[in-house]
Amino acid sequence: MKKIVLTGGGTAGHVTPNIALIPKLRELGYEIYYFGSYDGIEKKLIADFDIPYFGIATGKFRRYFDPKNFSDPFRVVKGYSEARKKLKEIKPDVVFSKGGFVSVPVVRAAASLGIPCIIHESDMTPGLANKLCIPVAKKVCCNFPETMKLLPEEKAVLTGSPIREELAKGNKVAALDMCGFTANKPVVMVIGGSLGANAINQTVRQALPKLLEDFQVVHLCGKEKVDNLLLNVEGYKQFEYLKAELKDVFAMADVVISRAGANAICELLALKKPNILIPLPAASSRGDQILNAKSFAEQGFSMVLDEDDLTENLLVEKVHELYFTKQTYIEAMSRSNQLNSIDTILNLITEY
Repeated sequence: MKKIVLTGGGTAGHVTPNIALIPKLRELGYEIYYFGSYDGIEKKLIADFDIPYFGIATGKFRRYFDPKNFSDPFRVVKGYSEARKKLKEIKPDVVFSKGGFVSVPVVRAAASLGIPCIIHESDMTPGLANKLCIPVAKKVCCNFPETMKLLPEEKAVLTGSPIREELAKGNKVAALDMCGFTANKPVVMVIGGSLGANAINQTVRQALPKLLEDFQVVHLCGKEKVDNLLLNVEGYKQFEYLKAELKDVFAMADVVISRAGANAICELLALKKPNILIPLPAASSRGDQILNAKSFAEQGFSMVLDEDDLTENLLVEKVHELYFTKQTYIEAMSRSNQLNSIDTILNLITEY
């Protein structure tokens, strides 16, 4: 049987594209393994798929002073040794990496054993983890045409991002029932990523009295970020994170407020959901979400707000504007030539 190791983690965005590949890989007869951190979100997300999971030590480089920046390189070395030992046992035919700091020791260890590695870069510009993996990768998949210029020409492949097919099969009525919403009032979905987004959470909650006059709000606020004082507010439903029910909530949503992570916005595009993007500011990131959002705005897919300018009144105003012009955004997204990313990536995996 053909064997493949999937890796990637740290946030849900580094895991869900791997999950999107699993059904097709099984159809093709692959025995699938997953390498991630000991207790990261990837372990939780993969648990539902009956796939052997192997945790390794991982380290992360932070763009601010932190004592862990001195100790984490040793954790990466330990993770490399752990990954190499397990890879020698499994003997996979290929490794597919979705990136994130979790993936670096796995990809480098696989390459040292002569196992071909295919990696995927979601954002406009490669992140640090993928920069460390590109030299040993056979192919580098990406989402944006602009990214092709930043990658080795012989390795770069424009694939788009794998989107879970089940996301398009949601049940609106099931979500309305789960949230206790009525079918007679439009729904705003707020999603800040698996770790949440404090600035968005705070502004949405400040804007609730005005938003709830015309909308119902379902809020995916991130781990341990539920506001217990708002649990009984009619028309407002909070969740830390959703897995199986996410497709139903997407089906229910009329408009979406979101961060601008590449996987998140690719899902919005595939589902043709009118959206307001509030990218992570450059001060607390490498600026990739700002570039992603700019690209989507220029293509007519999204409305973009700067977090530094975010106020409750501005948010309410823009949600109303988006809702009443939503058809314009839906039509623009419908004209997009969405690449068949899953099949393109599977062809690369099969080739190597």
